[in-house]
Amino acid sequence: MVDDHTGHAPELRSLLPDEWDSAYGTLLRAFGGPPEAEEERQLWRDLTEFGRFLAAWDGDRCVASAGAFSFRLTVPGGASVPAAGVTMVSVAATHRRRGLLTAMMRRQLDDIRSWDEPLAVLTASEPAIYGRFGYGAATFQLDAEIDTVRAGLTVPDGTDGVRLRYADPAEALDACEAVYARLVPGRPGMLARRPGWERLGLLDPESTRGGASPLQCVVAERDGATVGYAQFRVKPSWGPGGPEGEVALSALEALDPAAGAALWRFLFDLDLTSSLRVRGRPVDDAWQYLVKDVRRCRPALRDALYVRPVEVGAALAARTYRTPVDVVLEVEDAFCPWNAGRRRLSGDAKGATCEPTRDPADLALSARELGAVYLGGVSLTALAAAGRVRELRPGALAEASTAFTNDPAPWLPHGF
Repeated sequence: MVDDHTGHAPELRSLLPDEWDSAYGTLLRAFGGPPEAEEERQLWRDLTEFGRFLAAWDGDRCVASAGAFSFRLTVPGGASVPAAGVTMVSVAATHRRRGLLTAMMRRQLDDIRSWDEPLAVLTASEPAIYGRFGYGAATFQLDAEIDTVRAGLTVPDGTDGVRLRYADPAEALDACEAVYARLVPGRPGMLARRPGWERLGLLDPESTRGGASPLQCVVAERDGATVGYAQFRVKPSWGPGGPEGEVALSALEALDPAAGAALWRFLFDLDLTSSLRVRGRPVDDAWQYLVKDVRRCRPALRDALYVRPVEVGAALAARTYRTPVDVVLEVEDAFCPWNAGRRRLSGDAKGATCEPTRDPADLALSARELGAVYLGGVSLTALAAAGRVRELRPGALAEASTAFTNDPAPWLPHGF
């Protein structure tokens, strides 16, 4: 760590429970946000895993922080792989350009490696910061402002057989979480929620509603079993021509197409509303193919989850591959030099191995590019077109690019 202007370096150490408020205050100040509701603040404190969180101290002042939740992340093939969810990263504006962020990233990745977690993941407030530490944008998400009156909707057979009912969000939580848990193995990027994380979706402080209603929940049922749910808020509004209310979707999950269509139709048809605001949905979300006029939906794409292979061999061997692949990768990784060098990746839809080799390389890329393609949502071919992957053996790029892809698209269901 670089010395500050007082002649001493801030001390970087594990965060203690009685220091949490100071570290969290530093985080809020760095992000320029107002104080959060006590309910939200308490939840993040409860979720904090002390021993996995760092803070830097200048005397008795916390001037930087970084943490890592212990997650299990679904990867192509359905395996649930240990992953460190990097969070709470901040440096006080008074202590910029002194090496604090680099020191925390160095310490954190060393720790993650010692915990035998082959992946680190994060959501980036500023993407340019994390590329230099080996994080690549691996998942994207879809936002939309849907004109529900003009977009229209066509639903599949069986939709009318789904029963919908209003439910108290807290009382329906166990049934909704059971639906979510069944979906986790089927889509890369989804997080298996550990105890406590189910409370995240129920946070509902009035100060953050922006004039909308409290959180509402509708449950979809068939033959007495819960097959889907939607959580949302309604913001009433009136214009010269009548009601112009907005529905703001918080979450929607369904176990089959008919259940999903029933929930989307419900949201489209809510009385006194004419728009549906959608945030953070999968890029292949079904509503795009239910609407009659997608231009009335104003879809927009955003980056979401950034992935960093901490142990390249273990990470690549933990997932499966769409088609058989046998390539030698020349990996560049200046920040985690144990990953640098050549590895032979051999695998298919049943499993894979990835071991060091002295054989000639077929593809050359950095750890950042491996992170970007890891979940199957970004293609090696696209990165090669941008000059970020080099083909050293003719045909190797097409072989590997096809093998790395995945269907459905990877998706991060919520932030951390």
